[in-house]
Order: sequence, then structure tokens, then C-alpha cells
Amino acid sequence: MKCTRTLLACLLPLCSAAHAQMLTSQNDNARTSANSKETILTPANVNVRQFGKILSLHVDGDIYAQPLYLPDVDIPGKGRHNVLYVATEHDSVYAFDAKGSPAEPLWHTGFLDAKAGIATVAAQDVSCPFIRPEIGITPTPVIDARTGTLYVLARTKEDQGFLKSNRYVQRLHALAVTTGTEKLAGPVVIQAPGFDSLRELPRAGLLLAHGQVYLTWGSSCDVGPYHGWVMAYDARTLAQTAVFNTSPAAEESGIWQSDNGPAADDQGHVYVATGNGRFDPGRNFGDTVLKLDLEGRGLAVRDSFTPDNQRELNAHDLDIGSGGPMLTPNGLLLVGGKNGDLYVLDRQSMAKPRQIFQFRDGIYAAPAYWNGHVYVLASEDYLSDFALTTAGLSSKPVASGRQRFANPGATPAISANGTAHGIVWLIETKTWNGADRPAVLHAYDAVNVDRELYNSEQNAGRDRVGKTLRFTIPTVMNGRVYVEAKGEVDVYGLLPH
Repeated sequence: MKCTRTLLACLLPLCSAAHAQMLTSQNDNARTSANSKETILTPANVNVRQFGKILSLHVDGDIYAQPLYLPDVDIPGKGRHNVLYVATEHDSVYAFDAKGSPAEPLWHTGFLDAKAGIATVAAQDVSCPFIRPEIGITPTPVIDARTGTLYVLARTKEDQGFLKSNRYVQRLHALAVTTGTEKLAGPVVIQAPGFDSLRELPRAGLLLAHGQVYLTWGSSCDVGPYHGWVMAYDARTLAQTAVFNTSPAAEESGIWQSDNGPAADDQGHVYVATGNGRFDPGRNFGDTVLKLDLEGRGLAVRDSFTPDNQRELNAHDLDIGSGGPMLTPNGLLLVGGKNGDLYVLDRQSMAKPRQIFQFRDGIYAAPAYWNGHVYVLASEDYLSDFALTTAGLSSKPVASGRQRFANPGATPAISANGTAHGIVWLIETKTWNGADRPAVLHAYDAVNVDRELYNSEQNAGRDRVGKTLRFTIPTVMNGRVYVEAKGEVDVYGLLPH
């Protein structure tokens, strides 16, 4: 489709919806993690001879958020670029040319101001070592391609002067994808009765569905008091439209999902999984999968699933919300928890699972879906490929990988050209208290996950990834694989002949 150079066309970033794009965590609101428009990378050319590390894009902080990708963006004064958007724990957002040409950022926006006493939140402030040394932007942002808006949730610590305590603030920013400047009279401060900006930790990716930006919160190391929250903001105005507390008469029940995003279906229902907390039917929702819908100024629970052994899960820190929900095309929802159970739920009747699969250890990830297959990698387990059937999943994996992955496993990403040339990508990371080590990028044949195509340690001198962070997911777009790490994004692709 050819662009017309009207004023509207100049303001909007995209020329063609046919281009592959990555606007949200895990590729789409169903959280399938599948890019089916990859025409360059195939199982035939992803190998250590033809494929490897091309360059690194350096930033000012650690990267937990999955990089996003928008093609054909008109950057004022710099021409059109396929753009990679990267958010850091140093409260920065970068726009890079996706091929690294130029290697310096097309633009860079930061939310800190040393002169005004605005800094990131230190790990010791939240009494938790999981994200250190600083906390700024953790959840994956989301892009509205129609309006050219990048929504970002950022945290800051602000000095209020002598004899006053620091102020901890969380803000929703709306940035222009072309320049990084604030839009919609933003940012807006996150506020709700009982919401604690210091204790509530956002980890799950942002969701844009039916004109609403959804944000969720859990905790830092279960340091209380905290609640689980879902809030909705109007994508056009940043006005808060709904607030939902998962534990209004208790505490806990946070939403963290190992950084995977909430899911949404075509009808606008939002799906989240909660962690440890008290369960009281219709009131407090510990260890529960929720189906939510906007209703007035709130979010109504349309359906839910709570395991029969919820009290035991809660007592032994085995929250179901350690995994993120993934929706299949035939109306199912898949989600796994710390006890190693993968639940297969019917989205029209969630109370009783259709199937439960037991893995070796906890599931700190979301499944991925492509071409009638579901891919799962639990902690201390092997990459598993299940066939999707009309009843649910095949009773056992149709294929399994050979390598056993340590904690925490990983959320796979899929690249394919339609129903052909499928590749399963994943990042091998480390335990939360493990020593610093390089991440490892792996690629497997999606038709036979027993066949590893490539990993970044096969030629470590050329291809080694930077120091790893937990729960990272590769972004695969237009012949490139982007791997987030400490202070850098490493870019992989076909090597020059």
C-alpha cells in the first residue's frame, strides 16, 4: 500500500500494516509470542556458520522490558527507519535504527533530573534484591501504531527537601514514537485508594486493548503491605477509567507473571493470574486466574479459576501467578504456576480445568503458540512441544528438546513465514541469586524441537551475549534477533558473506 503524503500520513508512523511489527509484549494480546511474518531467518540458514552476533546497542541501564519494533517510522530530520524501542531500569527510553545504522540512538528520553532530586528507586528502598541496583522501567511498554504513541510505566524517587521523606512516584507516560516527547498532556501519576507507590511493583507488560491501556502490579519480594492491582487508562486522554484490587479485604495476590503481559481476547476481556494471597470467593483472589471486563468505573470479574488446593499453594509459596496466560485460537487459556502445573482452561467456562500437566519444577514463563503447536519451557525441564487439539493439548509432548534448562526456564518466541520455516527462540538466564554470567540465545527447529539449530556459545568469541537478566524474551523481526541484557541489546542476524 503506497503512502499518500497528506498531513495525516506525515503524522502517522506506518506506511503498511503488512510489515511485521512488535507493538506489545510477546507479539500480540493473546501472548502467543509468534511472529509469522519472518521471511529472512529459516531453519536452513540459522546456524553457527551463517548466523551470529552483528552488533550491540548500548544503553544506560539494565533491560527487563522486551524491545518493541515499529517499521517505517518517519524520524524528524533523520528520515524513515525501522525502529527498535528499548526501555531501561535507569528510567530511559531509546529509539534505535533496527539495523544499527546509525548505531547511536535516533532519540533518547529520560525521566530523571539530578538537579531536581529525581532519581531511580534503589533496590534497598524496596528491601528486595531481585531487580538491582536500581528500579525504573521494568514492564514492557506498549505501542498504539494508529496514533504513534508509546505508553511507558516508570518509577522514580523524588527528594522533597530537608527534613522531608523522599516521595516515591509511578507515572504513565505517553511518548511520540517519532521524537520521544510527551503526548496527551502526560505523564499522569498513578493513584488509587490503598495504592502504595513504593510497595507496588509493576512487572507484567502493559496491555492496550479496546482503547484502554491496562497496567498491573505485584510486589518486591513479598514485602508488605501490598495488593494486586489492575488499572485501566483511556489511551486517548490518559484519564483513569477503572481500578481493580485483587485483595480488597486482605493483602497480597499480586500480578507479576514472570514479566509476561496480561492477555486480552477480541471481545476485550482481560486475563491475569495472581500470586499468593487469601482466597474468598468473589472478594479476595489469591492464586486465581481472572477474566475481567470494564464495567462503569471498575473491572468486573466475568469468570475465574482457582485451584482446589489453593490454601496449600498459598501456604508453600507456590503461586499460580508465576506464569503468564496465553490464549489459543480455539478458545483455551493456558497458564502455569510455581508448583509445576500447567492448566488448560476453557475461556467460556473457567471454573474447572480441561487438563492439568505436571512439569519437573515451577513454570516461570508463558507458553508460546504457532501452527497448531504449544511450546513450554518450565524450570529444571526440557523444551516441550504439544499439539493443540479440539479437546485441549496432546496427552504428552509430541517432541522434547535434549537440553535440561535450569531455573527459571524461559518464555519461547517463535519466528516463521506463515506456516513454514518455524524457529523456537529462547534466552537461557540464571537463578535470582546466581552469579553474573552471559545470557545464551538458543534456536530450535519448531517442527522438531529435538534439533537445536544454534546457540550463542557455539562461537562464544564472536557471539557471546552480555550479562543476563531474568525473564527476558528475544524479539525476532525482519531477519534480526534482539536479546536484552545488562546495559545492552545484542543484535543477531545473518553474517556478511
